[in-house]
Amino acid sequence: MGKLRALKYIDDESFARDWALSRAGNRGYGPKRIEQELRAKGVGQPLIREIIGVIFGYGDEEKNARALLEKKFRGIDLRDPKALRRASAFLARRGYSSEVIFALVRQQMQGD
Repeated sequence: MGKLRALKYIDDESFARDWALSRAGNRGYGPKRIEQELRAKGVGQPLIREIIGVIFGYGDEEKNARALLEKKFRGIDLRDPKALRRASAFLARRGYSSEVIFALVRQQMQGD
């Protein structure tokens, strides 16, 4: 095991960072979903917190959620309550926090 670690074949930090970046970038997953997946893969909580902080720091979570919402619900009037509920549930399943979802819902209801 020591030799594998020395050769960088076993590197939890590199694995977790690459996994999280891939999930956030390619699939649009939010921090909660990525945290859940990394925990299931056996990555330690301190490392998960650090990586989530780097990827979703400085308001990137809301920016990512907005981009995902615009992509998935393009052409759909989100002021319609049924469409807004569907969009909110979609973001929740993707792992975005309720604070971000509520902020986006408020913006959509105000017509921004």
